[in-house]
Amino acid sequence: MVEVAETLRARVVSAITAQPQPTVTVLSSLLAIEEEFGYIPPQAIDEVATRESVTVNDVWAVATFYTNFRFTPPGRHIVEVCWGPTCHLLGAQSLVERVQNALGMSGEGDTPDGNVTLKYNTCLGACAQAPVMAADHHLHGRATNEKVDKLLNSLKGDS
Repeated sequence: MVEVAETLRARVVSAITAQPQPTVTVLSSLLAIEEEFGYIPPQAIDEVATRESVTVNDVWAVATFYTNFRFTPPGRHIVEVCWGPTCHLLGAQSLVERVQNALGMSGEGDTPDGNVTLKYNTCLGACAQAPVMAADHHLHGRATNEKVDKLLNSLKGDS
């Protein structure tokens, strides 16, 4: 158990210190950690507090202020549906409903089997291809219900 904790700590330290630009704030440290792990492990909070010379409560205040931080591991695959104005106007609601139905979900979150995490994203930066969704950080523009079905089936096949 001690070895696992030390390995986790080493990954946290590496995530913080290996950035091209030095992490100099609680927020930048948390962002680096989430990039490395896909979430903020509870043990990372203590490490950030120590490195930034602040209290654990200060770190939790920042971490919980930003709603995009996760504190549990995400699913094996991450599906994001853009909900920005252009995507919304061009059919994002239909995509959201299609993804939710296919995954047996009623909102954002993780499938019970832990295979997929569904997120709504306020902008995926591809308005010209709206509506847009992403699977594991790969954009899929001009998304249709048929494309959603094909994409989700490919993720299921990759389980």
